[in-house]
Amino acid sequence: MALTLPAVPSPASLRRTLAAAADRPSLLAAATVLLVCVPTGEKDVTAAVHITAADLASLALVALTAVNLLRGRLPAVSRGTCVLFAGIVAAAAVATVGSIDPATSVTGFVRLTQVFVLVPASVLCSLRDRTDQRLVLGSFVLAALVEGAVGVHQYLTRTGASYTGQPIRAVGTFGALDVMAMSTVVSYGLLAALALALGERRPGGDARLRRAMFAAAAFLAFPLAVSFSRGSWIATGLAATALLLRADARLLVRGAVLGLAAAVVLVGGIGLGASGVTARISSIGSVSAAPDQSVSDRYDLWSTAGRIWQDHPVHGAGPKAFQQLRDSHAPLRLSSGSDTSDSTGGFQREPLLSPHNMYLLVLSEQGLIGITAYAALFLGLLLGCLRNRSGLGLAALALLAWQLIDFLYADIGGTTTVLTSVVFGLAARAAVREVTP
Repeated sequence: MALTLPAVPSPASLRRTLAAAADRPSLLAAATVLLVCVPTGEKDVTAAVHITAADLASLALVALTAVNLLRGRLPAVSRGTCVLFAGIVAAAAVATVGSIDPATSVTGFVRLTQVFVLVPASVLCSLRDRTDQRLVLGSFVLAALVEGAVGVHQYLTRTGASYTGQPIRAVGTFGALDVMAMSTVVSYGLLAALALALGERRPGGDARLRRAMFAAAAFLAFPLAVSFSRGSWIATGLAATALLLRADARLLVRGAVLGLAAAVVLVGGIGLGASGVTARISSIGSVSAAPDQSVSDRYDLWSTAGRIWQDHPVHGAGPKAFQQLRDSHAPLRLSSGSDTSDSTGGFQREPLLSPHNMYLLVLSEQGLIGITAYAALFLGLLLGCLRNRSGLGLAALALLAWQLIDFLYADIGGTTTVLTSVVFGLAARAAVREVTP
């Protein structure tokens, strides 16, 4: 059989593609979201830098934004937003200069600048109208549907990651080493779909799009459930509540009733995920009185971050310094790593290299200077989203709320980190002004 190679794009088609991206930079923002779904294969989780296809797309977006800046084609950005982003860069720079290991901290400085400044600012500048808004939010929904479908298949065919000794945990295309990634993507997509649907309830809205987005949100609830991620459940529930309260309090009541009825049918009637989901839900109430090993380790990591900050209170120990100082500040009972297992990678032990709390990570590595800069950014974006009652404002509020809640028991790292950047970019645009029709 003859092997047919894919056609090589002609220079003319490449020029047309680049011209389209230049005219609508949000295409690169959407590509950044969708490329998160590309499998990265087996990774060395201890490596200093992981470059993914989504990272490359985000860097292309940053490069295009820089070109547009030189050409004077960028939309106006408020001085306050620039100050907030500049504060993050300044805090990371001070922490890097005063780091216990400046050479290692340089890579952390670059990553922090990418995640919290360059990519969000580029996304902010790429959202020029409602089409851009729908394009980026739609990419979140599409990525979630892809990962959710893979996750449901893994659960039903028992080919997922190990959970209570059974290969039933939905992890999508990310594998057991990035066990939280699928639930993050699905959570983002569920909230984006819900926000898009609510935005179309206004006069002149698209009824077909509204129904499709409500259906997508309903479907994504199941893969989120069988991800067995307590943190994602909590963050999604609280963010969806904030979204519905902002949009229509009566709809919140109806949604709660429908959600409860669906849960009774799926779990109680059909039995989908019954034992695992109910056991996982019941374990949420025991995280303080009788925590399991993963929760106990997280508490120990939090206290470790606190001890590191006490030794470096002003500018912190420096980006990437937590993993170097962990063993000298951690209690002896802290596990050396968490066990992971799936059908492709087999059994592996993943080292605990961060405190699993973004606020404590910033405090330990960037000190009081850093936590002040991040608090100003987060609070400024949140207040801006609350003032914006447009469709983008609703979506940005929900996604930002999810992220800020998730930061209480997670931090940046892993394949989906670049999605955090896009979320902050959406929130920055909503905080600056409403997009035009």
